[in-house]
Amino acid sequence: MNTEETKVSESLPNGSGAAALLATGIGACLLAILAIVADKMAAVKSLMIFYKPTGPLSGVTASAILIWLLVWAILDWRWRKQNVPLRPVITWALVLLGLGLLLTFSPIADLF
Repeated sequence: MNTEETKVSESLPNGSGAAALLATGIGACLLAILAIVADKMAAVKSLMIFYKPTGPLSGVTASAILIWLLVWAILDWRWRKQNVPLRPVITWALVLLGLGLLLTFSPIADLF
């Protein structure tokens, strides 16, 4: 690798990419948590009905998407010009994605 390529890679901050990764993990986990809460609590269930034919799923997904976008925007705004250590960001993103996936399975969600 020549010095010109090294200068380019050193000058490009990775904060925006890290923000996208972490926000994805947070959004996936939050979607599962909202789905469980809406399923278990009648007050939340009725609050999450944005579109009657789909029931509370419409509010759960819309809320999770809005929060995911908000988290992404805030993290991107804070990290845009920074070089963020990627190992902990990727680790947390994968843990949150895995947790979100596990919580969507009925046997696990029914434990709550």
